[in-house]
Amino acid sequence: MDDRKAALITGGANGIGLGIAKQLASEGYAIALMGRSVEEQVRERIDQVKSFGMPVIYISGNVALDESRKAAMQKIDSEFGRLDVLVNNAGVAPKVRMDILQTTEESFDDVLDINLKGTFFLSQLAANYMISEIKENRMIDPKIINISSISAYTASTARGEYCISKAGIGMVTALFADRLAEYGINVYEIRPGIIATDMTKAVKEKYDRLILEEGILPVKRWGLPEDVANAVSVLCSGKLAYSTGEVINVDGGFHLRRL
Repeated sequence: MDDRKAALITGGANGIGLGIAKQLASEGYAIALMGRSVEEQVRERIDQVKSFGMPVIYISGNVALDESRKAAMQKIDSEFGRLDVLVNNAGVAPKVRMDILQTTEESFDDVLDINLKGTFFLSQLAANYMISEIKENRMIDPKIINISSISAYTASTARGEYCISKAGIGMVTALFADRLAEYGINVYEIRPGIIATDMTKAVKEKYDRLILEEGILPVKRWGLPEDVANAVSVLCSGKLAYSTGEVINVDGGFHLRRL
């Protein structure tokens, strides 16, 4: 077993996931990135993570698929021999935004398979792996961190399937936090707000107006992947050891109810 802590980050070669990967690599973690892209398509981003001098592997796969999830865990075991942190970050928006009165079953399945089913069953695999590590008396302090969204509680009727998937992650977090507490495996949820990523590029003008002119956020700026990465860093630090199932809002105060 490698002496270095190891983290698996899904959706790790883009946006928030890439920010998290770079942060944890800078803190001495060996990094496994998982994504649907072919490795050559994200080579430059993988190299950004490697620049911190830690071992980095890329696993091409889809968290919605059982075979991809199992292959990822097998790869981590063979390369690192341990898993300390799972960050369930992979997520997709609907390919086409549609009113919930027109949303298709195909779109619903596509979003929930990746965002919710993938998160649940990869957590299951990782949790069982972590439990086996603990039973072998390895010196580890494993954690599972789910990246959700303010869409977990904010209705957006043009992308209902996305909102439902993120709301479901809240219960996934609660369930695994409860079930894994006896093993000392803490589970957390981070809810990012309006974060500057490829996913939000298409609505930049809209959110610029809402943030800068209409004051939708108390903290009047876009969030950055680094903001979410810093929250992950805190959760991985062990300084919240007596907290599990916690939801951390990284949203510029969007969750506050204001008059």
